[in-house]
Amino acid sequence: MTVEFSGKGDPARSLALLWRTTERASRKGKPELSVDRVVRAAIEVADAEGLQALSMRRVAERLGVGTMSLYTYVPGKPELFDVMLDQVYGETARPEDVTGGWRGRLEQIARENWALYLRHPWLLQVATSRPVLGPNVTAKYDYELRAIDGIGLSDLEMDSVITLVTGFVHGAARGAVESAQAESLTGLTDQQWWAAHAPFLSRISDASRYPTAARVGQAAGEELNAAYSPEHAFEFGLERVLDGIEALVARRATTANAD
Repeated sequence: MTVEFSGKGDPARSLALLWRTTERASRKGKPELSVDRVVRAAIEVADAEGLQALSMRRVAERLGVGTMSLYTYVPGKPELFDVMLDQVYGETARPEDVTGGWRGRLEQIARENWALYLRHPWLLQVATSRPVLGPNVTAKYDYELRAIDGIGLSDLEMDSVITLVTGFVHGAARGAVESAQAESLTGLTDQQWWAAHAPFLSRISDASRYPTAARVGQAAGEELNAAYSPEHAFEFGLERVLDGIEALVARRATTANAD
């Protein structure tokens, strides 16, 4: 899988574009363009065709304009890519009233991130160790931190908890997207793939040699109706992640009371 890095553009140009401190007007007689239209078209290309298809030329084709006309609004592909990221991160819902306390708020955040990755699978190809410093990314991070503010964690622990939750969702969503892509690219559902391999597995599997694998594999397959269920993996994993955070919060409360 090709990995794209955020934050590769010129800092001054990227930040100006992200925060819209400058905006070029369309030239008279030319199709009406704007930074927002260019960004929306780029996201549509990535959604439909993947990051490997994303180029200034491909975006221009989608808009029905010449490639060079895009440079009136966007300095280049690296800067465009950063704004694409910031734009889609602005899609997550951020309600102020969520039931279930901090645990309910973290669950809501996890589900919003899960849905975001499924809408835009190309996000899973993005390495964000150098984050996009845009308004939507900043607002998203602030909202997620406020979900656990005041529950007894240090600032570093708050940041680590959000990293843990979003990192878990990233991994779970990758499994879901890869599972969906496997079916579309091979033309076989998981059930069809296993049915095709079953006769051969029966010849080579040895329950006496691998008793635990045979027992557990059979139980999981019967329960999930598949060898792997992305939805089950997400639900099960999210509960365990939240359980672990709850144990940390309880431990911090015990320490604070002891002091």
